[in-house]
Amino acid sequence: MLEFLLTNLPILICVVAGLALLIVEAFMPGFGVPGVSGIILLLISAALLWVKAGPLAALGLVVVIVALIAILLSIALKSASSGRLSKSPIILSDSERSEDGYISNNDMSVFVGREGTTRTVLRPSGIADFDGVRLNVVSDGSFIKQGARVRIERVEGSRIVVHDLPEQ
Repeated sequence: MLEFLLTNLPILICVVAGLALLIVEAFMPGFGVPGVSGIILLLISAALLWVKAGPLAALGLVVVIVALIAILLSIALKSASSGRLSKSPIILSDSERSEDGYISNNDMSVFVGREGTTRTVLRPSGIADFDGVRLNVVSDGSFIKQGARVRIERVEGSRIVVHDLPEQ
């Protein structure tokens, strides 16, 4: 048994160190040095086993490593969703849903058709006043001078498009 361990020690060290580095990489943001080093060590262990015992043994090692990684990943995901890790500050459990009153941007479509006055020059964007409400607006492509009358033509997300009105 001891002879078996000693002859296969480089392979075992590469496998254990490679898996340990992949676990370290799982807790570090980004894909950095530990992850790449772990993958390289696992590939080296497969190559050493290939030379020592042939391609079938190396393929078996790769299958075992992939299975171990899949099992560890499933345990980590289960723990992150409902286990002890889910209570950790690392995992974001709060969400900002519209049902809870969170709004990513206001619905500006209620302003469509309203007329107002530009407070700044629109070339093509600027500020206009609609019944005392100052809004960031964009002209339909034309230059509109300060103090001109404009009408809101359409709202595209948070972009309010205005058109200048002829002077009376």
